[in-house]
Amino acid sequence: MQIEVNDSRYQVEVCGEGFPLLLLHGFTGDSSTWTPFCQVWGKHSKLIIPDIIGHGKTDSPEDLNRYQIESAAEDLILLLDQLEIEKFDLLGYSMGGRLALTLAILYPERVRKVILESASPGLKTDEERILRRMKDEELANFIKDQGIMSFVNYWEAIPLFSTMRSLPNSIRDSIREQRLSNNAQGLANSLLGMGTGSQASWWEKLDLLGCEVLLLTGEKDEKFCKIAERMTEEMNRATWIVINDSGHAIHVESKEKFGTIVSDFLSN
Repeated sequence: MQIEVNDSRYQVEVCGEGFPLLLLHGFTGDSSTWTPFCQVWGKHSKLIIPDIIGHGKTDSPEDLNRYQIESAAEDLILLLDQLEIEKFDLLGYSMGGRLALTLAILYPERVRKVILESASPGLKTDEERILRRMKDEELANFIKDQGIMSFVNYWEAIPLFSTMRSLPNSIRDSIREQRLSNNAQGLANSLLGMGTGSQASWWEKLDLLGCEVLLLTGEKDEKFCKIAERMTEEMNRATWIVINDSGHAIHVESKEKFGTIVSDFLSN
């Protein structure tokens, strides 16, 4: 279905029955990231699966302010309001994890439980954010100048996704096809507006989270394992699980184990 929020049309998939679970995909992803889990999680949760602004079949507006992470969070709250969903669980992967954390911090009264897969609260210092913004601007210009195909070729080859090269060709081809279906303006603006360098740092707010939080990282994703370890120290009700033989995209690389862990956390 399509739902209009702040003059932008959002593509949203809904499946399953039970307590609402909002699922947020990563950069270059869309709702198809989560649809393979509908049969499993749909037994205990009503899955709300939007294409985040600038991705998939959701609009990709020109206005950069629409991509600020706080604006994206507000859009999702308004979307849930239209679906008459007051309280919900959250699961976010990578960029979607940063957006999920933003929602939990800005709208704590709406969130019951949070699952963050390979996610961070942003960068701690101004210096780190300035450097990252410069890199994100370069990458955004690359997308605009060279197009989606060249960008996806580059994106697939970055070290963060090296562990995905051992996946069957059919899975890799499906992910590639989905990435290529995105809008160049939407991806570029997402980097500029919602990138790690652009968003506010939530490190100082982590201790304010009152809900249960589950952090999931892949054993081979050393960078995000270190981030999760530090996050756990700052949070009051956080559990951290490391998935063996997996990298950044646990939901693809260790699909069955990931699905079971999520179900167990939400059902208890």
